[in-house]
Amino acid sequence: MRWTIKPKPESHKVKALQDALQIDELTAFLLLQRGIETFEDAKSFFRPNLNELHDPFLMKDMDKAVARIEQALETGENIMVYGDYDVDGTTSVALMSSYLRTRQENVVTYIPDRYDEGYGVSYKGIDFAHDNEFTLIVALDCGIKAIDKVAYAKEKGIDFIICDHHRPGAEIPDAAAVLDPKRDDCEYPYKELCGCGVGFKLIQALSSKQGFTIEDLGEYLDLVATAIGADIVPITGENRILAYYGLQIINENPRPGIKAILNQVDKTEFTITDVVFIVAPRINAAGRMKHGTYAVQLLTEMDEKQAETYAAEIESFNLDRREADREITIQALNQIEELKEQDRYTSVVYQDDWHKGVIGIVASRLTETYYRPTLVFTKSGDKLAASARSVSGFDVYNALEACSEHIEQFGGHKYAAGLTLLPEHYDAFKQAFEDVVSQTIDPKLLSPEIKIDAKINLEDITPKFYRILKQFAPFGPGNMTPVFMTEAVVDTGYGKCVGKDEDHLRITVKQGQVQPIVCIGFGLGAKIDAVSTTKPFDVVYTIDENHWNGITSLQLKLRDLK
Repeated sequence: MRWTIKPKPESHKVKALQDALQIDELTAFLLLQRGIETFEDAKSFFRPNLNELHDPFLMKDMDKAVARIEQALETGENIMVYGDYDVDGTTSVALMSSYLRTRQENVVTYIPDRYDEGYGVSYKGIDFAHDNEFTLIVALDCGIKAIDKVAYAKEKGIDFIICDHHRPGAEIPDAAAVLDPKRDDCEYPYKELCGCGVGFKLIQALSSKQGFTIEDLGEYLDLVATAIGADIVPITGENRILAYYGLQIINENPRPGIKAILNQVDKTEFTITDVVFIVAPRINAAGRMKHGTYAVQLLTEMDEKQAETYAAEIESFNLDRREADREITIQALNQIEELKEQDRYTSVVYQDDWHKGVIGIVASRLTETYYRPTLVFTKSGDKLAASARSVSGFDVYNALEACSEHIEQFGGHKYAAGLTLLPEHYDAFKQAFEDVVSQTIDPKLLSPEIKIDAKINLEDITPKFYRILKQFAPFGPGNMTPVFMTEAVVDTGYGKCVGKDEDHLRITVKQGQVQPIVCIGFGLGAKIDAVSTTKPFDVVYTIDENHWNGITSLQLKLRDLK
């Protein structure tokens, strides 16, 4: 691990913010690191307000999208709501279809089959729409590169409205409307919405035409917050507002489908992290192991008893997903070891019988192990399909673009992407990807970095300070949980390895005369020897609460120690 301490904000700015907010120096320091420099900035940060969301009509083509949907509703056209099979896609479809059904009944949902149709808009889906007399498709979380498919639909008399957030290619599809804040010609002020966020802006625009306000759309925000967490988009600007209010809905009055998932765990208050690790994997498991339609069915079900049944079914898919993920990860790690490829700049593995639904998770696991830009391939029909994951600071999408001569199709983001290629191009692609990465990556990015917000002493960790830190939530990219470093602590002698395989570390540390504090380090069991002497050591951690036997106390979640 590389420990990097973030630059200190300028002292005059720290002092000015302290005075403006009447806060301590450390809190001012942490706020400035997040770009909060004034009283107004702090007010928006600590008290997100739905009225601060941007006017949806600032988005390119929003007027066209609203006009086309209003036309369809007025004339009773059949509308298909189409979306990808991941969390962002299925929540988007649940959101849009739920809203449109409040206006008319003839609305159907369509999620492509991961194995038969693959990612994004499919010819099969368009044919289904044509055969069943659907004349408008609203595509969410996909479609920005579907040039040929949108043209094919047009030939069949079907219009498309695209709501996407992925990077466009050189050409924009010839659709009735293309909503994507990442379009070069779109001046929408916030560029980091997820697919469900773009869908929400569309229903915000549609409902405003009926005289409704943003407060009337609260019931959809649990879906938007789930998509924001699952898609790892920055929790800044509009995403922060949407996630903040979405979490309130999740904790107070979630839709039956989300409530049924939350009922499966022993927890009462849910954070964005819980959404990422509890709700998202279960919704994702439907598309990974069976079909994304199961997830939409769960998320749109209004009967609580039926939702419980659907959630139990999806939990069984999730258990199957975990087993497949574990087995394939072991096989992939063995492949890298056997091929002696640990010294390469990339990890690229392939086996034709690997489950396509979990290769993205496996790619993430390999990235955690070897910390290299990673691709995991499997057979998909007569082609090979892969999921790509990257390391912090390296744009894997750009790297794939540089290898595009070997690729049939690709799309995605800076840190996660998907692609297909012909089997005969695999070896050439693998070498080209290695060449591009080795020539463009900064070698220091090949070892994981912990970014430390501030050096503090244990005496700085008080219940009052923690109460302030909790108000920094929801956390995520652009507003990560503050990470601290404390130097020269010693173990009080009670350090031990815990967990089924004893791979976690539990220690109690002290510094000077300050009350000792418990630390838990997940995956740090191997470092027990470093703390079992009387020598001081340094720790990097986040501050957390421990609830046990009805008692709540502060604890440190260790990230590393030296």
